[in-house]
Amino acid sequence: MFDSGVFTSLYWEWHIIILTVGGILGCFALILWLGGDRPKDEKVETMGHVWDETLEEYNNPLPRWWLNMFYLTLVFSIVYLILYPGLGSFAGILGWTELKEYKLEMEAAETRYGPIYAKYAKDSIEALAKDPEAVQLGHRLYMTYCTICHGSDARGIPGFPNLRDDDWLYGSNPEAIEGTIKNGRNGMMPTALQNNLKEDAEITSVVQYVLSLSGAQHDQTKVVSGEKVFKKICFACHGMDGKGMQALGAPNLTDNIWLYGGSVEQITETVSNGRQGKMPAHGEFLGSDKVHLLASYIYSISSQNDNTVAVK
Repeated sequence: MFDSGVFTSLYWEWHIIILTVGGILGCFALILWLGGDRPKDEKVETMGHVWDETLEEYNNPLPRWWLNMFYLTLVFSIVYLILYPGLGSFAGILGWTELKEYKLEMEAAETRYGPIYAKYAKDSIEALAKDPEAVQLGHRLYMTYCTICHGSDARGIPGFPNLRDDDWLYGSNPEAIEGTIKNGRNGMMPTALQNNLKEDAEITSVVQYVLSLSGAQHDQTKVVSGEKVFKKICFACHGMDGKGMQALGAPNLTDNIWLYGGSVEQITETVSNGRQGKMPAHGEFLGSDKVHLLASYIYSISSQNDNTVAVK
């Protein structure tokens, strides 16, 4: 949220004040100059523009009613700058801020909608996943907050996991799903340099071994050396069998499901530069009741749930 009272230096504060006040005063001066009354006996000159040899443009002053509209606009701007922020760190006598307005709107929304979400808080996620009304509410929350990363169909995009399959980095049970939404997740795939992989040959060989784990096309001549590198370095997170560890968020490398892509180039990029994908924490933002409903919707569409409830 923008805080009108915070400036990096006094220069910017006075820069805004001078430009704003100077602009208003300049407009006043311009209107006075252009709208001044002329002596009645003064001959009005033309601007030199003639149409059809008879119609000429005269240099007459603006109508008084029109000038008064400009004056009213300028007076309104002065009153506005007294009441609201606009002059550097001066917050206005009403003390209005975007953050205060946001909090008031959130409080009003919580008063109106909070009880709707609260009535589902005591039910288990498994039970809510079978409740059409609860699933519908969770779906609306998903469409509002989650589609930008996981897609409207929840099948994900590169770097953001598919929520409908049976491959879960941190676990697919209701508690794990709710914990992920509430607290967020941080990827911890280190770079090749951090893993002490300093030679391209080691990176190339371990990539070929990883491909072999999932049955993808690979170079068999490099698999043996790649396996040695894997069991020396990579096993700590992915396990000796390459099936991963949910406690660490290390993916299963044997199922041919790839978060960042399973081509030689994409796996090489992952091994070389690591991955630090981040799932933002939504607990403080959404509140526990909304997180509970959202988790029930995610659970309802995941493959481990056999009682999928259709949403409208």
